Amino acid sequence: MPSLAAAANDLVGITLNEKQLHALDAYAEELSAWNEKVNLTAITDREGIRTKHFLDSLSCLGAGRFAAGMRVADVGTGAGFPGLVLKIAVPGIRLTLIEATGKKADFCRRVVERLQLQDVAVIHARAEDAGQDPAHREQYDWAVARAVAELPVLAEYLLPLVKVGGSALAQKGESGPAEVHAADGAIRLLGGSIRRVTPVELPGVVETRYLVVMAKETRTPPAYPRRTGVPSKQPLGRKK
Repeated sequence: MPSLAAAANDLVGITLNEKQLHALDAYAEELSAWNEKVNLTAITDREGIRTKHFLDSLSCLGAGRFAAGMRVADVGTGAGFPGLVLKIAVPGIRLTLIEATGKKADFCRRVVERLQLQDVAVIHARAEDAGQDPAHREQYDWAVARAVAELPVLAEYLLPLVKVGGSALAQKGESGPAEVHAADGAIRLLGGSIRRVTPVELPGVVETRYLVVMAKETRTPPAYPRRTGVPSKQPLGRKK
């Protein structure tokens, strides 16, 4: 994937070596093969996978420092985006993938096995349950998510997992700036604040995407996240 290497360097200044490019190629192979029997993604062509999955995931590296030893949780990872791509790009991170759909979690395990990735855990669980589990609550340097929910809901999934001093990252589409405004109260209630909102222009993609970074400033109140299904049905800050 030489074109991916050039695009990644242009986008976030990262140089992917031959081993990393081979890993991404194998990942794309597995994604295409599994997608014939399991609905993992609507994007199945190689160019779409390169840009809308791999480059989009790599864009997270423009949000802040991901370094060896950091614990990273990817919430609602689906087919492993952005988490597994970040792991390939920064092998030293300690990654936990959280996914509520069993077949998608199985796919992630298959990719981890095929690529022989170390320090990766795949958890078949809802974000609300993980956020109340002492093994995961406020244990991570980063919690990331892509296209999972609107920001007030996503903040309730992510911030309880992040330790004080850490960061949460939401990958959003064109509605990102408007969602930030709507989520401000919820984010503060959960112990966070908006650190930055960074636009991302992917090659060949018309829509501007945004990286919304939330700083974890104080501990999340014990009541959050609320029980399964409540955050999405009753988003924090929304008038009833």
